[in-house]
Amino acid sequence: MGAEGFPGVEERVPQAGPERDKAFAEYVLPEVEVLLRVAMTLTSQAADAEDLVQDTLLRAYRSVDRFDGRHPRAWLLTIMRRTEINRHRRRRPQLLDDPDADLDRLAHSPAGPTATPEEIVVGESFDAVVDAALAALPVKHRQVVRLVDVDGLSYAEAAELLGVPEGTVMSRLHRARKRIRARLAAAGLAPKRGVL
Repeated sequence: MGAEGFPGVEERVPQAGPERDKAFAEYVLPEVEVLLRVAMTLTSQAADAEDLVQDTLLRAYRSVDRFDGRHPRAWLLTIMRRTEINRHRRRRPQLLDDPDADLDRLAHSPAGPTATPEEIVVGESFDAVVDAALAALPVKHRQVVRLVDVDGLSYAEAAELLGVPEGTVMSRLHRARKRIRARLAAAGLAPKRGVL
C-alpha cells in the first residue's frame, strides 16, 4: 500500500516545491510498507495503524526538507514513535492486569495423539497455542516479538522505535520467547526444558 492509500495527506500540508516532493518520494515512500507493519504492531488495530501511519507521513512530509538523507527508516520510525507517544498523551492510559496472572491460568492440555513433526508444525493446534501465547504476553514483550521476529527489524531499529536501550529489547525478546516456549511445552508441542 503506498501513500496514495492515505487520502488527505496532501490536503493537510502546506504547498511545497518539487524538491520536497522529490525527497519525500525518495526517502519516505519506499518505507510505507514497513511503517504499516510497525504501526500495526504498536496499535493492534488496523484503523489506528492507518491513522498512525498517516500522521507519520504528514509529519515526515513537513520536515523532509530538513532531513539529511541518512537512515530514512530510523528517521521515520522515530517520527512514528513520537507521534504514538503524543497520541497516547491525549488518551487516558488503559490499566493492564498483572501479566504474570495470565501465565498462572494456563491450561495444561494433555498432548494429543502422537503426530509427526511436520503435522505439529503446520497443525492448527500449534498456531492456536502460539497465538494464545503471544496474546498472553505483556504488551512490551509482545511488541518486541512482533517488531523483531515478525516485522524483521533489527534490535537497534526496535530499540529506537520503542525508545529503550538495545539491551532492553534483547532482554524482553528473550523473556517473551521463553514464555512462548513454555506455553508450547505445556501443550505438548515442544520439548520440555532439558529434553531434546
